[in-house]
Order: sequence, then structure tokens, then C-alpha cells
Amino acid sequence: MPRRPAGISASDQLFSTELAADAPLAARMRPRTLDEFVGQSHLIGPEGALSKVVQPGFLPSLVLWGPPGSGKTTLARLLADRAGGTWRQLSAVSSGVADIRAVVAEARGLREAGGRTVAFIDELHRFNKSQQDALLPHVEDGTITLIGATTENPYYEINSPLLSRMRVYRLEPLALDAIGAIVDRALTDTDRGLAGRVSLAEDARARLLDLAGGDARAALNILDAAAAVTGDGEAVSAEVVAEAAQQRLVAYDRVGDEHYEAASAFIKSMRGNDPDAALYWCASMVAGGEDPTFIARRIVIAASEDVGNADPRALQIAVAAMQAVEMIGLPEAQFALAQAAAYVASAPKSNRAGAAYFAALAEVEERGRLPVPLHLRPSAHRRLSREHGWGRGYLYPHDFENADVEQQYLPDALAGRVFYDPSDQGMEIQIGERLQRLRRARLEAKRAKSSPPDGSKGSERAR
Repeated sequence: MPRRPAGISASDQLFSTELAADAPLAARMRPRTLDEFVGQSHLIGPEGALSKVVQPGFLPSLVLWGPPGSGKTTLARLLADRAGGTWRQLSAVSSGVADIRAVVAEARGLREAGGRTVAFIDELHRFNKSQQDALLPHVEDGTITLIGATTENPYYEINSPLLSRMRVYRLEPLALDAIGAIVDRALTDTDRGLAGRVSLAEDARARLLDLAGGDARAALNILDAAAAVTGDGEAVSAEVVAEAAQQRLVAYDRVGDEHYEAASAFIKSMRGNDPDAALYWCASMVAGGEDPTFIARRIVIAASEDVGNADPRALQIAVAAMQAVEMIGLPEAQFALAQAAAYVASAPKSNRAGAAYFAALAEVEERGRLPVPLHLRPSAHRRLSREHGWGRGYLYPHDFENADVEQQYLPDALAGRVFYDPSDQGMEIQIGERLQRLRRARLEAKRAKSSPPDGSKGSERAR
């Protein structure tokens, strides 16, 4: 029989009902059957996606993607049991290609004997390309059924050829009622839990569920630590729970999904005129260790893209906040971030300037850069002006009433095209009204060309 490599645990080592009495509460309370599994009803249950797929004798290769403490490892083991596979576990943190080969060699022998191997790899995203490639042919030919667990987006972190041979299932942070059910079970279980040792005051229970942040493992670890300093038969208080937790760990990864999700929520909250949500997501990123200059840049982008000319002061405030962040840093820079985020979220919104720019860009991309009209070209060189007409006929707007005169500025092929149509928000109301007045005046000037001149011809000036 091939050797069992380091990093592999046999099935009875992971879910043993005979764990040592001093094993962590989270380890002792792992569900032993799918009926004991709490949460993830979209995957487990009568209508769950995995319940419909995984049957005795059948288990496809799959990826379980979700945050810490959402039940990925436990669910993988229970699904392997349901399908009747032999469990082998690797950790991508400590295992390499040699360990993969040993699992595959063992799986071949088991397959020849009529069995099947379920290879579970925790933190699959930590395997590099060559390690993931080493799995590919054995997943392809069915030598192993691969279950990978990852906290990172598998569509970014797992090689496409391997991912195409696996199904991806998303686990969500556990809801408060699910965490509550897990905690209550630990308090009442006489074999593995804390029944008869301690109870949990109602306010302490609420505090515990809040501090857990959707992480069952964290909830049980906090409860375990709190019970250790509470006398037998006594109730764990909210103060003891808070002391055991020390400080809530904000689920945030500056290069992972939490980074992109929080940034997206932050930007959309500012765009959606919700300063409260914008400040919350801003605070969550700061608390998670995000680079404050990244947050400041997002505010600048929102000020220009979403507020625009409806309130030009938003861009000024956002840029000033970014400069303040760069000059003073945290923690004082939090005030500048809060001021700018709240202002941008509360300001009137218009994306008309950006939309106009991209409409103009589309014309450039479709037609190329069209020729500049002759009267707009520089006339510094007299020969160019004399022989080719460069600059000839240009009318200097400041020589006319309202510093405006009827004159073509777009290329001939786009003459009369309107790209910028100001909105009815904030200062763009005044901008739009002014443009309309100027357009009406130009139209009247065109109509008056057939009338006798009034003696005010303006002047031509080369620019």
C-alpha cells in the first residue's frame, strides 16, 4: 500500500467522536451528519443545490467558496460520507506535488479494488499553477474526486482548466439564527459541549452572536474562552464574552474579495446618495487595514464620475481630502475621508460630462481623428496662413457680446453634433440654461446674416 503522505488526515482523525476533552469546542462540536449541519440552506436541505446533486455513489469534483467559519471543511466531509468516498485531506499551505502524487497512487489502488477517493484540499487557491496542473489529469480521468475549499474568488485564483472540471458552490456568512443554533447546541450537548458547566445570559448571547460576524468557529472559540474563566454552574456575562473576544476581527483582505466587495459597496453608496452607507463602508475598509489613499482615490473618482458638474466643489473637496490623507496619514486622516465621502454622497449627481466625453471618444474610435477646420489651426507661420488658409476667418469670442460668436469648432463631418447635455441637477441647471441662451443667440445671428449689418462686425484675430 502506498505511504500516506504528510498533511493527509484519515477520516476518523478529522471528525472523531473521541476527541480529547481539552480539544477546542469548535472541533468537538463539528456536525457528524448532514442533519446536524446548520445554515447554507441554499446548498443543503430539500431544495439545496448540493442536496440534489450529491447522492450515494456519486459526488462530482467541486469547489466550496466562502468566508472562514462558514462550514466548508465540515460540509465537504459530510458530502464525502454521503457519497461513500474514502476521505483524504491535504492543506495547500503545507503540501506539495509529492503529496499529491502519493494521494493519487493510493487512489489508483483503491479504485482498482472498487473504491473511490475524495481528495479534500483546504485553501486550494494557495496552490501555484504547477501544483494545480498536477491535479488536472487525475480529476479528468476520475482517479480522484477533488473538493477544494477556498476563501478567495476561485474564478480569479484557480486555473481555468482545473476550474472547468469542477462545480463552484458559494457559502455565505452564517446568519444570526444559524450561529445562535450552533451556540445553543454547544451549551446543551452533554457529550461534546458545555451542558452542565455554564449557561449564557441573554445579553451575553446577543453580544456573542454579534461579535462572531457570521463565523461559527469564531463564535465557539469565544464561547470556549469565556467558559474557561467562568465558574461551573454560572452564567457567562456579556462582559466576559467581550473580554474573551478581545476585539472583533474584521473580515477583510486587502487583495481579496472583501477588498473589491467593500470598495464596490462604498462607491455605489456614494453614487446612490446614501452618506450613512458610504461612511459605514469607508469605516469597514479603514478598520480592515485598507490603504487610506486607495479609499481617497475612490472618492475622487466618484466626485468626478458621479457628481460631475452638478456640484464642481465635490471634486475640489475630494482632491483636498486625498492630499490631506497623503500628508497626515491615519488616524487623523479619517476625518478628511469622512468629510469627503459624506459630501460626495450627499451632493447632487450628474454623469453627463463623462457620458459626453465617451460619446466623443466613440466618434474618434470609429472615424479616427478628423481634420481640424482651417480657421481653428494656428496661424503663427504667415506662409501657412497666406497659402493654405490656416487661422483665416477665426473670430475672437471676447470681441463679441457675451464673449460668444457663431463659429464652427467641431470637424466638418460632426458640425452641429451635441455631446454634452447638462442634467437638471445642481449647478448643471445653470450650465444648461447658459448653453441654451448661447445657442439661441447664435441661431438668431445666423438668421440675421441676410439682413444689413448693424455696424458691429467684430474682429478676426489669429490664435
